[in-house]
Amino acid sequence: MRYKVNLQKTEEGYSIWVPGLPGCWSQGKTEPEALENIKDAIQSYIETVEELTTGKETRFVEVANA
Repeated sequence: MRYKVNLQKTEEGYSIWVPGLPGCWSQGKTEPEALENIKDAIQSYIETVEELTTGKETRFVEVANA
């Protein structure tokens, strides 16, 4: 699965976040480190959503790629 991420250089390194997943962000000293760290953040985000929605009535919808 692919996610669009935003990256910003800071005094400490790089901040990175996923606009499509509110609150999903990470950081790294280098751009490659930040990109690697956001993968873990996305995985944790998805696992948390799964835990929070277990047992809830849910549906799936398909959306065309832009």
